[in-house]
Amino acid sequence: MLLANRMPTDDGGAVVTLRDRTELEHLGRELDSTTGLIDALRAQDHEHANRLHTLLGLLELEMHEDAMEFVTEVVGVHRTTAEQVTEKVQDPLLAALLVGKTTVAAERGVSLRLAPGTLLPDRVVDPRGLVTVVGNLVDNATDAAAGSDGARIEVGLRTEGRTVVLEVRDSGPGVPQDQHASIFTEGWSTKDVPAHGKRGLGLALVRRLAERQGGSVTVSGADGGGAVFTVVLPEALAEPAAESPAGAPHPTRPATTGEQR
Repeated sequence: MLLANRMPTDDGGAVVTLRDRTELEHLGRELDSTTGLIDALRAQDHEHANRLHTLLGLLELEMHEDAMEFVTEVVGVHRTTAEQVTEKVQDPLLAALLVGKTTVAAERGVSLRLAPGTLLPDRVVDPRGLVTVVGNLVDNATDAAAGSDGARIEVGLRTEGRTVVLEVRDSGPGVPQDQHASIFTEGWSTKDVPAHGKRGLGLALVRRLAERQGGSVTVSGADGGGAVFTVVLPEALAEPAAESPAGAPHPTRPATTGEQR
């Protein structure tokens, strides 16, 4: 990606400078995906601290049986959530993000779940890029769904050959029809602009990442209210490793001149 800057000169001409922003864009993507993972881990740390304080209180009150039941319940719930995610989302980075985002959403009263039929193999070509896309869409959905009746988010991932199709549904107010295109422009947001800078960069970044891979992102209304964001990423998966047919002999290394008999 090139950034062009044109400055007129006194003699009626102009000086044009070109700067390569490819590396800057790449670093920005990595920073964004890392920030998403850090936010998810921070929420988990906060949740674990609350649980430890509860456990400490039970022990200090010598309520040992209640403490044992509490620990068993907490460990069981966390293990179940992690197992459900990793069974369907086999990329470790993305699975970790979704487990963390589930905690973040729960703290805001929003239920996050995987859609039926979700399955993503561990062959993602650009895991950090997909983490950025999913993280931004889930954050956007959490903001929209928080406070709604039966607040919920549903994340679906499926593959069509090497293409990955991502759908994020929320129970929020939805997006007006006349804003379906403008929602992906930089600076668009339903929130007030903070004093430190712009807002509304997440969806614009999602569109840039999708289009860079020859894909697309669209928004539509969900049945029963809310919004559905759909991202299509062609060639987002590597080709599956070729497997040797059962019983087929392994190829032998050709003998060199000194090895020939």
